[in-house]
Amino acid sequence: MGYRVAVVGATGNVGREMLQILAERQFPVSEVIALASDRSAGSEISFGEDDVLKVRSLDKFDFKGTDIVLSSAGAKISAAFAPKAAAAGAVIVDNTSHFRMDPDVPLVVPEVNPQAIAGYTKKNIIANPNCSTIQMVVALKPLHDIAKISRVVVSTYQSVSGAGKEGMDELFNQTRGVYMNQSPERTKFTKQIAFNVIPHIDVFMQDGFTKEEWKMTVETKKILDPNINVVATCVRVPVFIAHSEAVNIEFESEISVEQVRAALRSAKGITVVDHRADEGYVTPLEVAGEDNVFVSRIRKDPTVKHGITMWIVGDNLRKGAALNAVQIAEVLAQDYLKQKAA
Repeated sequence: MGYRVAVVGATGNVGREMLQILAERQFPVSEVIALASDRSAGSEISFGEDDVLKVRSLDKFDFKGTDIVLSSAGAKISAAFAPKAAAAGAVIVDNTSHFRMDPDVPLVVPEVNPQAIAGYTKKNIIANPNCSTIQMVVALKPLHDIAKISRVVVSTYQSVSGAGKEGMDELFNQTRGVYMNQSPERTKFTKQIAFNVIPHIDVFMQDGFTKEEWKMTVETKKILDPNINVVATCVRVPVFIAHSEAVNIEFESEISVEQVRAALRSAKGITVVDHRADEGYVTPLEVAGEDNVFVSRIRKDPTVKHGITMWIVGDNLRKGAALNAVQIAEVLAQDYLKQKAA
């Protein structure tokens, strides 16, 4: 017997990936329900290679009898429906920012802090972290275990898919327009994204940082260690899928490049491609569709006492969102809800 699983925001980029990954990983389902807005209700969406689901209206859906909800439909939507679904007995794995810093909601990356899932019973909600935070903490965890991290300086190079289908469409249309001598139209991004980079993701805060940068700081502290200092600069780049990060790490004690490489290679969910030669590193184009976080360009930082610098790349739609949510659901099903499905 399996679980009754609902995917909220099923017609979006991440929702489609959630359905695909549930099928790929053969998650034990008795029924899968695709939920979206009234506008999308009645349309069809693929579940795996052979099955097609009829999209149902989120507003009209009764969550009673639903075991697990995977949600990626926007923070305002999650704020409205998630408590009601939780009250009906479902456990929500939410991919939006709304619940992440709620002290009663665990913020989870299964390779880093799976034990935190146990706290879901307070509200029946588990939060999926920000995509950039996920891939960074996956790489930081095995290093923090062997030589405590004190400070992280990170610059991100984030793909337009992080802004949804509208962001991908805008990059495509602007790029085509440049070659057709048309003025680029801006609707999603604050400046032209084609052939450009934009050091601005999410809203600006009073201290000059953007909310995306703030998320990386506070989420890393909640997931990995509250004593780690993090400063981020988040940049949107003209790449369709996969985020990249240049990460400088300061440790409390000495750690060698060889130790870093060995720890990362032995860690779950990480692939190291680190050859000091042409093509001896990974780019976002190469990791689109991959599940692992990829680490390259590992080297000593000579400007601090115990410093390491590296390059981290991951598919933001998969590990940065949909895959991480499904992995949380897998731990939930295996370790916490098993008796319910028996």
